[in-house]
Amino acid sequence: MSALKWQGWLVGLVTIAGLLVFAPLGLYVWASGGEPQETPPRAAVQDVRVTGCRVDPASRRVAAAVEATGRAEGAGAYVVTVEFRDRAEADPGRRAAQALVRIPGVAPGATEYGEAVGPVWPVATVPWCGVAGAEFTRATPTPGLP
Repeated sequence: MSALKWQGWLVGLVTIAGLLVFAPLGLYVWASGGEPQETPPRAAVQDVRVTGCRVDPASRRVAAAVEATGRAEGAGAYVVTVEFRDRAEADPGRRAAQALVRIPGVAPGATEYGEAVGPVWPVATVPWCGVAGAEFTRATPTPGLP
């Protein structure tokens, strides 16, 4: 009878040890479950790019062709900050010229284009144009329209 008594204690101790190990794990899984976490919206800079950089021969102003690709969450507008420099690497001691370009009405998955016009560019200097920042504003639906 004494062997059965020890087996009962052993089963009880193994059960308690299992609860001590797996109960916190079960609570963690239960607490972290529920609603799936939404992914944060991606940065608007990822939706825009400069596709061309040229100096206008008549005005000597530098111009950048910009394109924006619409987001899946809805139509909207982009405001893109374009930077103009004389080399690709930024000079920390010097501020580069910038211009804003607004690209409105970008539908999901569609690509729309705009042009940023910068300063008068020095002769015999090749410009570099790049995206310094971008913001996306979702279009608000007009009441009464489908």
